[in-house]
Amino acid sequence: MTLDPTALVGPDGWTTWEALTARVDRGTVARWVDAGRLVRLQPGVYTLPAVAGDWRLRVEAAVRACGRVVSHRSALALWGLAPPGGPVHLTVGHTRSGRGTEGVVLHRTRALEDSIRRVEGLPVSAPERAVVDAWGSPAGLSRAAVRAAAIDAVRRRLCRPQELHEEIGRRPCLPGRAALVDLVRLLAEGCRSELEIWGCLTVLRGPGMPPFTQQRRLEVAGEVFLLDAAYDEVQLAVEMDGAAWHGSRVQRERDIRRDALVATAGWQTLRFGYRRLTGEPETCRAEILAVHRVRRRLLREGVR
Repeated sequence: MTLDPTALVGPDGWTTWEALTARVDRGTVARWVDAGRLVRLQPGVYTLPAVAGDWRLRVEAAVRACGRVVSHRSALALWGLAPPGGPVHLTVGHTRSGRGTEGVVLHRTRALEDSIRRVEGLPVSAPERAVVDAWGSPAGLSRAAVRAAAIDAVRRRLCRPQELHEEIGRRPCLPGRAALVDLVRLLAEGCRSELEIWGCLTVLRGPGMPPFTQQRRLEVAGEVFLLDAAYDEVQLAVEMDGAAWHGSRVQRERDIRRDALVATAGWQTLRFGYRRLTGEPETCRAEILAVHRVRRRLLREGVR
């Protein structure tokens, strides 16, 4: 019976040297590799040429060959916080060699076990550690992409700002540390997008602006809403709408319904899109202040 490599590669898309040589002799394996019918992904790990370029498969092979934890940019990709690609990044204990194999970058740490999570069965750095690791060693990602990963991790509740802060505390020499600390502080205060960060710093905290609460929880008719910024004393909500999310017809209809429900609880909503917030910050501030003054007067008169 003549065996074919496709019959020996398991359902995961890869197989090991031990599994292969249990079925065929070493010379056959070598001939298959030489003929391009089998691809050596990592030492002791083989796959078929049709799937050898699959990034997820390469990650599995690297973990199988090198052991330990997927980290840095590779971990961000597995968490869905960055695009896949580039070499596979793994972190091992500080007693292990830091020499990687082809297509694998190894990092060493003294604090490994406390950050291990599982994604689709693979050991992966916790989101907060992956963000901080990638901030210091972006491996081809832009600083903006790592910022987006940090914001998305908090928005999706993969980690909390406090966990990011604690992870930064482990890295006194982290490159660009001050900028990441500033970002985490804004996330802790309630910002959940770059637009909200811009609006908070440039518009809501501008000269003469009244104090506000971010991500204010409001329950109306059994539904819970989080207000981007809330002026409780005048029941005024400010929503900062990104074009990518709020530009669709479905989302606009949801916003209209939400604003109507919020109004039944006595709240007025002001909405500012990306273009106005970034292009006309002074006008946005003036509009908020004007409405704030009017509502304060109306509410005072109502009390009388």
